[in-house]
Amino acid sequence: MTAIDRDRLAALAACPHIHKGRYRNIERVKTHGFGDFLKWQLAPGKRFPPGKRYPLIKPDSATLNQPTDAPQLTWLGHASFLFQFRGINVLTDPVLSERASPFRFVGPKRYTPPALTVSQMPDIHLVLISHNHYDHLDEEVVRQLHKRFGDALRFCVPMGLKSWFAKRGIHNVVELGWWQAEKLSDTEEVFCLPTQHFSGRGAHDGNKSLWCSWLLEIDGYRLYFAGDTGYGNIFGQFGELFAPIDLALLPIGAYNPRWFMSPIHVDPEEAVRIHQDIGARQSVAMHWGTFVLTDEAMDEPPRRLRQALNDWALDQDCFIVMQHGETRTFD
Repeated sequence: MTAIDRDRLAALAACPHIHKGRYRNIERVKTHGFGDFLKWQLAPGKRFPPGKRYPLIKPDSATLNQPTDAPQLTWLGHASFLFQFRGINVLTDPVLSERASPFRFVGPKRYTPPALTVSQMPDIHLVLISHNHYDHLDEEVVRQLHKRFGDALRFCVPMGLKSWFAKRGIHNVVELGWWQAEKLSDTEEVFCLPTQHFSGRGAHDGNKSLWCSWLLEIDGYRLYFAGDTGYGNIFGQFGELFAPIDLALLPIGAYNPRWFMSPIHVDPEEAVRIHQDIGARQSVAMHWGTFVLTDEAMDEPPRRLRQALNDWALDQDCFIVMQHGETRTFD
């Protein structure tokens, strides 16, 4: 395992990434505002891809409650995973509600049910939150998790989100900025890393909180959770600092139309580039097949991922697509 250059991390963390009270991406990419969103939504001939219900595997409760010694991963849908290793159970961006929206009656609707409810989960020790968009931060689920596990559960959030949790009575929160790290125990350390995206839950809070990815190290095993991101040079830096990464959870969906989405969401080809840039030994696809958020067909991302791996002459098993509810162990 490569030793981490702490001095370089500290130097990167000292670089400002906030301007006039709002966070901004490291690379000055053009993102699109509400006018461009309307242009996309109202475009003549715009195709609205139908939702598709994928087969849902019901996770085995015994497997979840008594995992093997190997790292174990269960896909709950979208960017939500349950990762289990060395007695530590971790959730990423747990979104289980019917809609990724502030409203119950409108907004992106779930087409593939969540694989677990909070009541069906094993004891959860840690939750990694990448940013505050509704398809990544589910208030109802956060409240349910806190109600069930209390302060035994710790949330890791990017800068600017701690106050959101405090307003809901949740105080066991680690808040970090880009390139910062926190030792969670003798065997656990978490690193908050940049992505190329944005934040906001309403009309007036755009980029008031940070967006990020997370690298979690448990007993030397490195899990990378990408959250939401466009493609950029930062991933080469991750490789220099942290490679090899044992397991990476990378988005492959919600990418069309490219003129609108490319600054903030990678396509499958770019996801393969990230896999290579960060030095991932194994990657798992996410952010597809659960909500209809963009214009590509629901089943297109896995097909393009397979083709991209062929184009790069990479083994198909190095970057896999799991079924909703599927549990896998990794060497």
